[in-house]
Amino acid sequence: MKNSTLKFLLFVSLVLNISFLGAAGYQYYSKANYWTSPFGYKMKKDHFLFEALSLRPNQLKAMREAATTFRTVIDDKRQAIASKRKDLITMMRQDNPDRMALAAVVSEISGMQEEMQRMIAMHMLNMKAGLDTNQQKQFLDLIENAMTEGRQMGCPPTESN
Repeated sequence: MKNSTLKFLLFVSLVLNISFLGAAGYQYYSKANYWTSPFGYKMKKDHFLFEALSLRPNQLKAMREAATTFRTVIDDKRQAIASKRKDLITMMRQDNPDRMALAAVVSEISGMQEEMQRMIAMHMLNMKAGLDTNQQKQFLDLIENAMTEGRQMGCPPTESN
């Protein structure tokens, strides 16, 4: 091969590598700016569902603080559940897995999910308590819409009227 052909191929390879790195970096940073709500609804990390309501400044501040703290707790719970699921898969990869141990891990995952769901429901009630009657209705409508839009794979669709 000629020297100019090798230089051209090297240049093309370099451009492809840079474009792949750029695309991977873009994906990483674009996903880092989003958070998945407990309802499976994706939103920007600095955005909250209740911001669509007509809240007074003191309500907005209180709800933002409570939601920020709650997001941290929920993310920790999600990571713990994901870790248990990895443990479950690791156990299932064994040649002769212990079915009783598998059942115990599944039960533990279920308990963790139940606890997380209970925490979400109580958080929603706490948030609702700081709102007036009209805001409460709008707040619950927002949550219902987020649950419908964010429905995760495997969850049955809601009935339509």
